[in-house]
Amino acid sequence: MDFLDLLRAVFGLAFTLGLIGGAAWAARRYAPQLMAKLSAQRGERRMAVVETLVLDPARRLVLVKIDDEERLILLGEGRELIEPRGPVK
Repeated sequence: MDFLDLLRAVFGLAFTLGLIGGAAWAARRYAPQLMAKLSAQRGERRMAVVETLVLDPARRLVLVKIDDEERLILLGEGRELIEPRGPVK
């Protein structure tokens, strides 16, 4: 390997790292605006997580609002228990 090959390899590495850095900069600069446009086109969401509560390392309570109805879900141990709560007032 002569000096010219080594120089070509170093410039190739610098070019590749420059492309990666430019892509990271562009993602940080323009991605939030693009994500906002995409979420605005989707419209109103029908489902939202209202609150979560960790009971222990294996179980968690999740309060989910679907349309105008809230549901309490117990997650853990490979099974789910769902309790309807009725319309939100």
